[in-house]
Amino acid sequence: MQVSKLPLGKQIAYASGMMGWSIMINLISVIIVYLYLPPANSGLPALITRITIFGVFNAIAIITASGRLVDAVYDPLIAQASDRSTNPKGRRIPIMKRAILPSLLFCCLVFYPLHKEESTANIVWLVIMLIGFYVSSTSYIIPYNALLPELAPSSEDKVRLATWQSVGYVFGIGIASNAFNLSELLQHSFHITERITALQYSVFILAGLGALALAATVFAIDEKKYCVGQPSAVPLKQALRETLGNKNFRLFIVADFSYFIAITIITTGLLYFLKVLLGLHESMGNKLMITMVLISFIFYPVVNILAKKVGKKILVISSLLLLAFIFLGIFFLGKSSMAPEIQIYILIGLASIPLASLNILPVALLAEIIEKDSLDTGTNKEAIYFAVRYFFVKIAQTFGIALFSMLLIYGEDPGNDMGIRLNGILGFVLCFAAALIFSRFKEEKNR
Repeated sequence: MQVSKLPLGKQIAYASGMMGWSIMINLISVIIVYLYLPPANSGLPALITRITIFGVFNAIAIITASGRLVDAVYDPLIAQASDRSTNPKGRRIPIMKRAILPSLLFCCLVFYPLHKEESTANIVWLVIMLIGFYVSSTSYIIPYNALLPELAPSSEDKVRLATWQSVGYVFGIGIASNAFNLSELLQHSFHITERITALQYSVFILAGLGALALAATVFAIDEKKYCVGQPSAVPLKQALRETLGNKNFRLFIVADFSYFIAITIITTGLLYFLKVLLGLHESMGNKLMITMVLISFIFYPVVNILAKKVGKKILVISSLLLLAFIFLGIFFLGKSSMAPEIQIYILIGLASIPLASLNILPVALLAEIIEKDSLDTGTNKEAIYFAVRYFFVKIAQTFGIALFSMLLIYGEDPGNDMGIRLNGILGFVLCFAAALIFSRFKEEKNR
């Protein structure tokens, strides 16, 4: 069956869904630790206990891990439901549509603790709301990503659509980073007395924008017109076994896992880098994200050109190695005689270069792995592949948040900041290891 080629407007509409998901997931990544375990000079109340278990695990690490554990079980189930769907309107879009409102609701409720002071009830509330959010957002993002191999038939199409998807993701980060700027605007404009209340209002507004972006994709793309795919008849256990049995996919996942732990450390720690290491205001985070977006966009066309000339694999390895050494800069923030603003802008500016390729190429590589598997086996397991990938992405994000918050035990306040700095060393090790592992990846020639 011949399907219509996806026009530019529809490619942008597809990227809108990634932007909406990115807004919500990055609101969680950027704010949750800072909100529930704020540094002493933040002006925010501590909402959960700082007591550690075995001297290593603190409450926020255990809470985020609990939410992801439930999500991990759910990932392959929603993937299998999508791959095997016989809905006349499509295998992906109908499921995505039903996930939008729950994602919005739970994303907002994560930031509305029962008490605006340290409380055990806040811990229970946060666990339940995070589980609700992760399950809802998974119901959108797994079918969403499974659309990509079907919407982009050739290798060049996959890189192009992955580029638009990356643009959406980066825009989402930029929008989510406005949370503190917007909260300050609301606080001053409407004379809101408590800073946490203003922050909650800003989260509601930004999450609402994210939900609209999610909706744009499901209403703009006609799955039956632009996709062709047969429902999978492969049982769940067999599909998972075949997916994980793909050696190239395993190498991709291990490198991807290490990278996402590292990048989560940056997003989770940015407010701490600004406030504690450099003595700057949290609202500067928005300016940094805009800088990152603009510099990344400059290099997006370069990535597309180099991917054709030298291959995707060598670009990914080079980017991981560059990012590894950039991470070392976190350890030395605030120790230089250089102005704090210049230090952080240099760090973010340099990090934007490898992030441009690392936001685009892994998705395109995975789409090619899936395409090869479909041609070799004659079965369609797109959602299962993306479910496994996003299972490890989510576990990596959880590890990133957990490891960052665990290292805060060794210092999280001005003058006592070693825990924050150690995250730079951790990021270096993770990215360097990811580059070594990915060097064994075998890039397929265009088929």
